[in-house]
Amino acid sequence: MTDFLNKAQELFPYTQTLRRDFHQHPELGFKEIRTAGIVAKELIVLDMEVTTGVAKTGVIGLLEGAQPGPVILIRFDMDALPVTEETGVSFASKNTGTMHACGHDGHTAIGLTVAKILHAQRENLSGTVKFVFQPAEEGTCGEEIGGAEMMIREGVLDSPKPDYALGLHLWNEKPLGWIGAAAGPVMAGAEEFKITVAGVAGHAAIPDNTIDPILAASHIVTALQSITSRNVDPLEAVVVSVTMIHGGDAFNLIPSEVKMEGTIRTFDLSVRENVLRRFDEIVTGIAKSMGCKVSVDLKQLTPAMINADQIAFHVQASARKVLSDSDLDTASQLTMGAEDMAFILEEIPGCYFFVGSANDEKGLNYGHHHPKFNFDEQAMPCAAALMAEAVTRLLKGNS
Repeated sequence: MTDFLNKAQELFPYTQTLRRDFHQHPELGFKEIRTAGIVAKELIVLDMEVTTGVAKTGVIGLLEGAQPGPVILIRFDMDALPVTEETGVSFASKNTGTMHACGHDGHTAIGLTVAKILHAQRENLSGTVKFVFQPAEEGTCGEEIGGAEMMIREGVLDSPKPDYALGLHLWNEKPLGWIGAAAGPVMAGAEEFKITVAGVAGHAAIPDNTIDPILAASHIVTALQSITSRNVDPLEAVVVSVTMIHGGDAFNLIPSEVKMEGTIRTFDLSVRENVLRRFDEIVTGIAKSMGCKVSVDLKQLTPAMINADQIAFHVQASARKVLSDSDLDTASQLTMGAEDMAFILEEIPGCYFFVGSANDEKGLNYGHHHPKFNFDEQAMPCAAALMAEAVTRLLKGNS
């Protein structure tokens, strides 16, 4: 019986070296050229069938077991963020203004470590493991769609079609030693909205000769907050946030228009429909009542992340085996953060789980996307071991 945790710990120098190299050379979404090149090289060394350039910079590697069986897709994201690093670590970003501030450097290194572990076990595998290294999880990066959706459009779920899918996230909201693997919804679906309120410009000293879009926009911002407090069951989780407002460029001039942007987060489809309906009613109704014209651009970024019950139970069983000393949390760990692997789990039953990576004693407890974000690297062997165990158990049919 393979001790995957021991194998992952033996490979820790390899994992750490990769992670720190990726951290020093972060690349934004759809620009992960150097990262993808390293990933492809490492997979080719393992005699995998490797496809590059999927969704611009995505990489797919197929590991065939000795016996036929199911196909399991395991996904790891590669992109960094437009953040200026403030960690002060020796392996800090060399690309000014770009930083791995969410842990994707660790995810990519974990994925390659899992590839090494499972390659060594290929004679005992019954089925195929489809390694997916995805670009642009953090956003569309100027494209129409993001990385997961683009990889799906370009065939990542075909030839061969996966039977199951697994993904993970190092999680600085929880300490090292914590594992979160819950059935059902775990991450919110996300919408991005852009609103333009158009009025009639004029001198601020003669407001009666204008139609003031700033006043209308202010009422819209306030009224939108009533959606969660008055139109949604208090037991449902919903966020409606206006995050940007731009209007006017002179102290004595009422502008002709105001632009606003923000996000909506929901879990339940019926709740989402209700929220979007009320959103439209409030925005258009208030603008009209104040004499303004309004245009709304509403775009879905991701659906909600929903774990399939049986696959989540399977991951939980894997954690109990390979990480028996861990704090396994099987309760729903709802977060209003979004994740575009949700597009994959819409099509393929799977589980997206979390591996605690914070360490207060070492000061490794800053939140994701913070300029000082860093994680305890000992979380990486835990994550690699759990993923390897979960994949192996699924291939054996031990769900």
